[in-house]
Amino acid sequence: MSNRNSLRTLAALVAVASLTLAGCGGARGGDSAGGSADGEETFTLKFSHVTTDTTPKGAAALWFEEELEKRTDGRIDVEVYSNSSLYGDKDEMQAIQQNSVQMLAPASAKFTTVAPALQVLDLPFLFDGPEDIPTVAAPDTEVGKAIFANPDLEAKKMKVLGLWDSGMKQIHSNNLTEKPEDMKGKKYRIQPSDVLKSQIEAWGGHAEAIAFAEVYSALQQGVIDGGENTYSNIESQKMHTVQSNIAESNHGYIGYILVVNTDFFDSLPTDLQDTLVEVAEEASTYNRDNVTSINDASKKAIEEEGSTEINVWTDEQRQAFKDVVVPSLYEEYRELIGSEIIDELLANQG
Repeated sequence: MSNRNSLRTLAALVAVASLTLAGCGGARGGDSAGGSADGEETFTLKFSHVTTDTTPKGAAALWFEEELEKRTDGRIDVEVYSNSSLYGDKDEMQAIQQNSVQMLAPASAKFTTVAPALQVLDLPFLFDGPEDIPTVAAPDTEVGKAIFANPDLEAKKMKVLGLWDSGMKQIHSNNLTEKPEDMKGKKYRIQPSDVLKSQIEAWGGHAEAIAFAEVYSALQQGVIDGGENTYSNIESQKMHTVQSNIAESNHGYIGYILVVNTDFFDSLPTDLQDTLVEVAEEASTYNRDNVTSINDASKKAIEEEGSTEINVWTDEQRQAFKDVVVPSLYEEYRELIGSEIIDELLANQG
């Protein structure tokens, strides 16, 4: 049931209007559990996210929907709500804790107040490129343990099923950004993370936490001067159409923590739990296998449109930005993120 576009707007309006009632619902989600043709109990899983269907997260969500429904013979009915059509940045974390939505894949920055250690993924220059992610964030590393075995998430009724990639972040603005001084005094949109705020301020800019769905209008109206995001998010939200420059900096990473509400998960029969976990793991692989090609296609689309200049940083330019925040920013957040994690990361920096 991956093509519900004609119904999603209406469904989203109904769901938002009934948030309070849905929050009081049972463990099987917003809809009551029903029965399949052969009498087996069925379950509805609502999966909400803020990006479009064409982004790495959007594509993986649709793959997950199709595969889980197929492998459970329809016993789990997945409803994917993309592009903030059901819940947005401001209310999705509350919604999953209330079981008003059963699955999310928020950026790690969205967990700032829920699980502070996840801000490790917001640290600048954590990875040099996407190929480093599986090694640095493997489940048996200190970084991986902060993601996959995080007690704060479990306490908030969230079970981690995977780490999805959006890719490496670039800096978009209306001025050429080649050195930290070019950011001085300008306003940049960030996700709600103390680490990201400190990063922008270290480079001389002013950080503004703005919901993803509101970034385009904030850029268009001049509320902010720029921001940082992956090529797919920049292109799919048309941010580049109101920005004259993109600095290909690869200075940071956007990772999505795939979580399911624990009340919903625990309500499933054991065989459906096992299938859900299995499909989520394969969806993570699907996401990572496609993230580079999707970002490359978005970059090409921006270039072909011709209104935005892309400036690829040299190694020397990237190092100048890195020297400002590494290791100082890592040390600033040592206590919050955890000394073991910071020690491991600094050792990897060489």
